[in-house]
Amino acid sequence: MTKRDPFKYFKTSREIIRLAVMLYVRFPLSLRNVEDLLHERGIDVSHEAVRYWWHRFGPLFAAEIKKRRVAGMKSSRWRWHLDEMFVKINGERHYLWRAVDHEGEILESFVTKTRDKKAALKFLKKAMRKHGRPDVIVTDRLRSYGAALKEIGNAYRQETGRWLNNRAENSHLPFRRRERAMLRFRRLRSLQKFAAVHASVYNLFNSERSLYSRSNFKLNRAAALAEWRGLCMT
Repeated sequence: MTKRDPFKYFKTSREIIRLAVMLYVRFPLSLRNVEDLLHERGIDVSHEAVRYWWHRFGPLFAAEIKKRRVAGMKSSRWRWHLDEMFVKINGERHYLWRAVDHEGEILESFVTKTRDKKAALKFLKKAMRKHGRPDVIVTDRLRSYGAALKEIGNAYRQETGRWLNNRAENSHLPFRRRERAMLRFRRLRSLQKFAAVHASVYNLFNSERSLYSRSNFKLNRAAALAEWRGLCMT
């Protein structure tokens, strides 16, 4: 049974749609910035079209990227780094919980209104249901983590330290740049949606350049771009 073509009935080519979504999610650009960049390439679309494409195809692309990567991520169970960041929605503070493995792969993003034990427990259960239980869980000294881990019988896996969680702290930076470009968020649901899509796209294109030679970096970048261009192919 063949899959339904998600690009069916769209007058714009799938290549242009993929390019527009990639530019918007991957780089700290506004919708109008993407419109201008496409116009420079001779592609005449409005920023509202880019908005619609991102809402329609962003989650599809992210789900396919995640499905391909999760199968080969058994090593991610070795060490997790958990951290939460403050995000304002219409002036009200919310919390974006993130789980990152030892290689910088963003495993899970989860938005809550509080950062108590209940929120931490829900986040941990969601991450472990998808990725299994890690050998070590590195957190900051927020007591909600300890209480939640104790309840699910994983308190002995927890490690805390002043600089141990830098991996998670550094993973927040690309999202912060994106948040500023978008002039923040207006709904919790849109924040959760964008955080999940941004994490998958970031994982695909993220290459730690300092760890590779220039030739290997170019190969990895070309492979990531080729995978992106093959998304949602029927």
